[in-house]
Amino acid sequence: MRVFKVAVHIIIDGYNLIKGSPVLSRLDQIDLQKGRDELIKRLASYRRVKKHKITVVFDGYREGSIKQEKIRDKGIDIIFSKKGEQADLVIKRIAEVKKEQILVVTSDNEVANFSERRGAAIISSDAFEMRMDMAVFSDDKDFDDEPCNEPFVNAIHTKKKGPAKKLKKSKRRSNTRIKKL
Repeated sequence: MRVFKVAVHIIIDGYNLIKGSPVLSRLDQIDLQKGRDELIKRLASYRRVKKHKITVVFDGYREGSIKQEKIRDKGIDIIFSKKGEQADLVIKRIAEVKKEQILVVTSDNEVANFSERRGAAIISSDAFEMRMDMAVFSDDKDFDDEPCNEPFVNAIHTKKKGPAKKLKKSKRRSNTRIKKL
């Protein structure tokens, strides 16, 4: 029996992720374009490892064009909001349409709450960056998933503590999408 991995469509609040990252925010302070380019480069490396569809949304409301622009670079879809519109509104529109088919990366509570109410899975920018870096690092170092032979390292404790509480079905689905990262 063949098991197929289903790729997750990840929607990223671009500047939110850049501003929250120690490395990317330093580049962003030097030159806005350098911060965006480094983010796209890192996302492309992550995409090669995990095979997820990735869309990054950037604000274009200050210097953007009259209409929303969409480009593709290194396998990453990039959307710049139109002039006068913030990326948050673009992400909310995507969440309104795609609902449970997406995972939204943002640390903006308003965007996260809106998207979650529509059924999207949510992960904070810093948590996603950590997962992205770990995936790329482990791929670069060719780590294997073999269990460690050290005593006590692979010990599994099966004794339950406290009453079991099952999460809501929507939260379980959301957690499943996050685990695929």
